[in-house]
Amino acid sequence: MMFGLLDYLKLGAGAVVGALLTVLPSYYYGKHEGRQEATVAALEASVKAVNSRSRVNEDISASDAAALCGDFGLSDDDRDECVRRMGQAASKP
Repeated sequence: MMFGLLDYLKLGAGAVVGALLTVLPSYYYGKHEGRQEATVAALEASVKAVNSRSRVNEDISASDAAALCGDFGLSDDDRDECVRRMGQAASKP
């Protein structure tokens, strides 16, 4: 049996179609999985940031004005002024 040029073209086209049917679904599946992983990583980072902010807010809310002003590393005179101003800010609604 002898193959002609048209038969070789048909075999080549069949091989290309077969390769595309194999590769394309794998490519799109990988792309989808990559997007999902990136979304999960972004959500995890957001949750960690919110939790961290919550802890910081709790620490600040639990601290008194003198402790907060002391954390700024101010001099004694500046610390007294800071405490006075924080007291004024806390009294405002």
